[in-house]
Amino acid sequence: MLIIGIAGGSGSGKTTVVNKIIQSLPENSVALLPQDAYYFDNGHLSQEEKLKINFDHPNSIEFDLLIEDINKLKSGQTINQPIYSYVTCARSKDSIPIEPKRVVIVEGILILTNKKLRELLNIKLFVATDSDDRLMRIIRRDVQERGRNYNDALIHYEKFVKPMHQQFIEPTKLYADVIIPQGGKNKVAIDMVASRIKMNLDDSQGPNINHTNS
Repeated sequence: MLIIGIAGGSGSGKTTVVNKIIQSLPENSVALLPQDAYYFDNGHLSQEEKLKINFDHPNSIEFDLLIEDINKLKSGQTINQPIYSYVTCARSKDSIPIEPKRVVIVEGILILTNKKLRELLNIKLFVATDSDDRLMRIIRRDVQERGRNYNDALIHYEKFVKPMHQQFIEPTKLYADVIIPQGGKNKVAIDMVASRIKMNLDDSQGPNINHTNS
């Protein structure tokens, strides 16, 4: 099993990179674990308290559960991935069954901040995008998907997203094996990464390959 971590700032284009890599690999060979599914359940909080949640801090993620699920997949077990809602700040009672695949992609802004998680990753990617481009995407996403108005999205960016990016996310570039500038627009870099992944799969001659720790 090849485990790939794809990190980068909020709005950097990680999802586009993930989708393009998946499209380049054999059908039904990839399991995707989004970091966002592993936010702690805060559905019990008041609306005022929910507005104060810092989604861009490593402490907001239940890394122990994410790591446990990755290890289960490595051992051949199917996992029940949580379903998280930014609107309610709660996990659903339902979950998504994820079966072990030859490739597991772990994607999220904070995944390279956790040492134990980094040690599980065979390939670590960081998607780097200009801050102005990220801001525009973040505002659009917050308004369309997360129930914020334009002014609230700007306040949230200034209070949480920007300082947390500078403190926690940007420094994790140092852990990346490959940095992909311009996000999903960088076809050359994505094609090179996808080719390398396919080579590793071919070399493995099966669902399991040995990996080296970071």
